[in-house]
Amino acid sequence: MTRGVRTPDATDVEDIARVHVEGWRETYAGQLPDSSFDADALARRRQMWTSILTSPPRSTRRVAVATSNGHIVGLALADEPRDAADRAAGVTQQLYALYLLSAHHGSGLGQRMLDAVIDDGPALLWVAKDNPRAQSFYRRNGFTLDGTEIIDDDVPTFVECRMVRS
Repeated sequence: MTRGVRTPDATDVEDIARVHVEGWRETYAGQLPDSSFDADALARRRQMWTSILTSPPRSTRRVAVATSNGHIVGLALADEPRDAADRAAGVTQQLYALYLLSAHHGSGLGQRMLDAVIDDGPALLWVAKDNPRAQSFYRRNGFTLDGTEIIDDDVPTFVECRMVRS
């Protein structure tokens, strides 16, 4: 089995969107409404990834995909933090997405994607409170929960926790 991590291009949009929605389904089924994984969700992800991969490159945005036997099985996206207070506090990078299809968990591809999109400097990310596997992965990479949580107005049972690394 040939596995790798690479920078995607616009020809990868369809596969990335599919993996993004499937990754959400595998991770959040039972936590988010089924509409999060339907054809409309796929169309939204397709539009999102088209915009990301066709817009002018920014030095702060980093995208990687994991492949297995030539097929995309994971994705990662990082950029500067949206919040000005985080940037003012010296956080230069935020992990916005990292999804690896469950059949490839434990393969090392998740780590390779994380390493491809963020360096060892200060960073932050948001992770589902009910996702201990992801939290453990991020703790192994130096992130800690800082006590900040947000609740989705549309799904009040879905809580996200902020993890930071200095």
